[in-house]
Amino acid sequence: MEKIEIEERVIELLRTVYDPEIPVNIYDLGLIYRIEVSDDCTGLAVDMTLTAPNCPAADFIMEDVRQKLETIPGLQHVDVNLVFEPEWTKDMMSEEARLELGFE
Repeated sequence: MEKIEIEERVIELLRTVYDPEIPVNIYDLGLIYRIEVSDDCTGLAVDMTLTAPNCPAADFIMEDVRQKLETIPGLQHVDVNLVFEPEWTKDMMSEEARLELGFE
């Protein structure tokens, strides 16, 4: 797979991960800050955050992300980093997510 194909697959898979308390996927919630594929397309690094630092579903969400991304053919290393800078706000959500949650 080429870099762009891997990035597209990453986004596709991230859109299948949900916070159990919110009916919108983590990608459209704006929780994904960085997706970086290595030059040789064998490594992937993802920086993500949570809607709140004390999110009770943090471990579940992180493991779901890791397990799904590890299914991408050719990847030998997947690194999922939990970051809290910048702090997540509702403005980071996609328009679809804001509509779904009634913020528009």
